[in-house]
Amino acid sequence: MSDLAVNDVSYQQLLDRIGECLALGRQRAFEQVNSVLVETYWQIGRYIVEFEQAGKERAEYGSKLLQVLSRDLKAAYGKGFSRSNLQYMRLFYLNYENCQTLSGKLSWSHYTELLAISDDLARSFYEQQCIQDRWSVRELKRQKDSALFERVALSKDRAEILALAKDGQRIESARDVVKDPYVFEFLDLPDRYYRESELENRLIAELEKFLLELGKGFAFIGQQYRITLNNTHFFVDLVFYHRILKCFVLIDLKTQAVSHQDIGQMNMYLNYFRAEENTKDDNEPIGIVLARDKDEILVEYATGGISNQLFVSRYQLYLPDPEVLKQELRRLLEVNDG
Repeated sequence: MSDLAVNDVSYQQLLDRIGECLALGRQRAFEQVNSVLVETYWQIGRYIVEFEQAGKERAEYGSKLLQVLSRDLKAAYGKGFSRSNLQYMRLFYLNYENCQTLSGKLSWSHYTELLAISDDLARSFYEQQCIQDRWSVRELKRQKDSALFERVALSKDRAEILALAKDGQRIESARDVVKDPYVFEFLDLPDRYYRESELENRLIAELEKFLLELGKGFAFIGQQYRITLNNTHFFVDLVFYHRILKCFVLIDLKTQAVSHQDIGQMNMYLNYFRAEENTKDDNEPIGIVLARDKDEILVEYATGGISNQLFVSRYQLYLPDPEVLKQELRRLLEVNDG
């Protein structure tokens, strides 16, 4: 084929179509292989449980069943049958006795991470989020470590927590996209004084991880977004657009405790965006003042009477203690249940 034909637009379109077809085919093949592997491990777990329930485990093997089984399976079929992996297969069947409930979108590695979660509500939540948001295994680990379920659930009542566990997080209002606290352990910042610009630049440098922490639907628009009033320039630290809620999300970063002036400034930014930046298809903008600390009473009085969607949240540079959050969530469920 001549160089002219190679550079032809229609030929390039042919290459692109073939490339797209190959990518789709490979993805479908991977999903099919993955689905078969997950179902196979489910069946192995089922055989182990049925063997135990028949009484043979106690009578012939005692507590060494998985150890003996691992040895013989590795000798016959190679790697992949460690004692811990067989234990996960057993747990897999016990937690998902109906094979039809398994998702073809999740890999065996996803399920092993999920099976390590003892709380049924939390496990269900993370499973739904993996499916909805197409989390990788790495992303799932990070969200587990940051106690995402507990952080989201603590702002809800019992009925909302149960719905959250069953269906995952639904983005229907501004409150659904706001967390308190946000966790920025991925920045690896020292626990010392640092400038707001330093925090801002580190977040942008780790934008992919920052977007994961913000949650589904955020698209980055700009940093130090300039607005001008009467020849005076103001700068919004970070501006995003939320594609699900169809609105701008403005974030102002504060490395100290939030002040009433910070809240007033964000309210001004929101008024400006509503009047000057919104198009006819945009909904009301959301403002988040993200501070190292906040005084709840000050925030209550400073935000009273504000009609804009303005929130004040904290951030922290380290992973939370999951046990503390779990205890608080259990207490909340017991209170609501009573």
